[in-house]
Amino acid sequence: MADIGFIGTGIMGKPMAKNLQNAGHRLFFSEHRGKAPAELLGERGVAVASLQEVAQAAEIIILMVPDTPQVSEVLFGEGGLAGGLAAGKLVIDMSSISPGATRDFARRVGETGAGYLDAPVSGGEVGARNASLSIMVGGDAQAFERALPLFRALGKNITHVGGSGAGQTAKVANQIIVALNIQAVAEALLFAARNDADPARVREALMGGFAGSKILEVHGERMIEGRFEPGFRIGLHQKDLNLALAGARELGLNLPNTANAQQVFSTCVALGGSDWDHSALIKGLEHMANYSIRDS
Repeated sequence: MADIGFIGTGIMGKPMAKNLQNAGHRLFFSEHRGKAPAELLGERGVAVASLQEVAQAAEIIILMVPDTPQVSEVLFGEGGLAGGLAAGKLVIDMSSISPGATRDFARRVGETGAGYLDAPVSGGEVGARNASLSIMVGGDAQAFERALPLFRALGKNITHVGGSGAGQTAKVANQIIVALNIQAVAEALLFAARNDADPARVREALMGGFAGSKILEVHGERMIEGRFEPGFRIGLHQKDLNLALAGARELGLNLPNTANAQQVFSTCVALGGSDWDHSALIKGLEHMANYSIRDS
């Protein structure tokens, strides 16, 4: 069993940390910005004062933080992990961040002698709790093999995509697909309800055909019932689509449907919905239509 540093115990990170503990690993948590969750401490959970101490104590360090600036700060800020890294240690960033920044972080971590993997995940809070996440990994093949037992404690579909940044690129692609599927389901249910059809029955009918999908199953139900407590927040999905659109500009690509989905998310944010679940994209469409499927 491994000694693992774990940075970021939010909606996704906390259940991921618990699953690693359930697999027998001992985890180290930094309290440089507040107390570690009490339910993660004990025989398999140790709190230390700083990020550098986490890096010194652990052989593998996992990051699960919101965005590129936070990863940079955790790694290279004052008292950051880099001060405790050395040959034989491995950093695994499971956040969803910029592929370009990831390649730079991997290079800088490599200068300490440590290894680096980018391993963002898909599956939301449910996948984190159930250890059923999809994990997309970029980096050295030997480092991937070393980390594979940990990934298997966290997820089911685990793919070594390629070199540094490839995992993050796959995650951005994933977020494009998820956003456009959410928008497709939302538009279809809005169309059905506005055309005097019961959206719940329409969803049921579509589940058995080619339009059936996990998003129609899970998020379609959320839309119909109006349950928008966050599994994956709109604000975070907007961050991922910003990465997609910025990368597209650098590559000279046009992603018109991605840009449109981002605009609908922006409508939700303007309505105060940054912390709504991303299935609440339908509320942006409903606002523009001045019609709610839950009032039909």
